[in-house]
Amino acid sequence: MSELFSPDWMNRFAEEWNKEPDLSDALAKIDFGSTIGYGFPDDAEPKGVLVVENGKATTAGPYDGQTLSWDIRATAGQWEKWMKKPPGMTGLGLAFTTGKIKFKVGDYGSMLKDPRMAGPFIKSFSVMGRV
Repeated sequence: MSELFSPDWMNRFAEEWNKEPDLSDALAKIDFGSTIGYGFPDDAEPKGVLVVENGKATTAGPYDGQTLSWDIRATAGQWEKWMKKPPGMTGLGLAFTTGKIKFKVGDYGSMLKDPRMAGPFIKSFSVMGRV
């Protein structure tokens, strides 16, 4: 397996993202577009970036100063745990309140209140597990 959030890993994540209708098709229905950074809490910048346009991952790779819509951080161990067993809504809420997942950019609260976004966000963890 490639290093978590490395360019190769991010490209494979984008491929898997686009194959998952509960993620890409669901987000296309709401014209979702974002630049999403992924990384670790102690790093100054995210490690990888995924650009999503109309629900589909269009670009993936290393963070290179892009303006982010979302910047999501967790420890490597926590990411790996979620890839093996994706969290549900309750688990994700608990992870947020206990600081196991951090959103340096992005409105976590509004995302969770919108089931059209929350469901696909949770699905993204199982898609990560396919990489």
